[in-house]
Amino acid sequence: MTAHVVQFSGGIGSFAAAVRVAKKHGTTALTLLIADTGIEDPDLWRFADDTSQLLGVPLTRVADGRTPWQVFRDKRFLGNDRLAPCTKTLKQIPCRRWMETHKDPADTMVYIGIESTLRDRARIPAIARAWKPWRTRFPLCSKREPQLTKADLLQEARALGVEPPRLYAMGFSHNNCGATCVRAGMRQWKHLLDVMPDRYAHAEAQEEALRRLLGPVTILRQRRKGVSHPLPLAELRRAHQAAPMLPGEYDTAPTDRDGTTNEEAR
Repeated sequence: MTAHVVQFSGGIGSFAAAVRVAKKHGTTALTLLIADTGIEDPDLWRFADDTSQLLGVPLTRVADGRTPWQVFRDKRFLGNDRLAPCTKTLKQIPCRRWMETHKDPADTMVYIGIESTLRDRARIPAIARAWKPWRTRFPLCSKREPQLTKADLLQEARALGVEPPRLYAMGFSHNNCGATCVRAGMRQWKHLLDVMPDRYAHAEAQEEALRRLLGPVTILRQRRKGVSHPLPLAELRRAHQAAPMLPGEYDTAPTDRDGTTNEEAR
């Protein structure tokens, strides 16, 4: 019997993927594999538990035991909007170790819930390479699957009796790392400051502590007149509180996504 492992991130894409895998293959050999980064929004775990109950499949939870901030200290590198070692350490490695222990590549299929946007589809080759020797499938990107928006996927969850994670309703595009993912752009950080100032303050304090340890490193960079400069969260906060920035006034350096997390479109 083929084993079916959904890389379940707690995001709406991986939820939709899990529903499709369960509908097509049943749940007898289905695993919902989720990595705990230690800083997820509490409602992610409510949503994960609701998904588990809907499908009748227990969560298989793995964890390194550290938070991203602890990883940055240990590696002496502050993750940023271009490179984030926390992804590999807290998600990829624990999930792969579990797979190596429990699932034979010869009879196991891995499913990733990236959405069907052109940007996400472009990541498929990298994800497939990263998961070898396991075979991978992307249920939301199938040619037989209609191209659904995030709003469509959120409505699908509600129709099945599962309330989506609260971060979506709060205006965030993803449901990872409690909206404090270091790979998020400046616009998300400003939004976090507006709607969850305590969480922003914690991230700011963590960044400042790492700057004292490592030097003038930052999560974000701002670009003005084509020149990129470090932008500490404290400086962004002061500027935003003094005069909220207009969309497009600042931009951030491009983000390279390696495509091997549970679900970057979470």
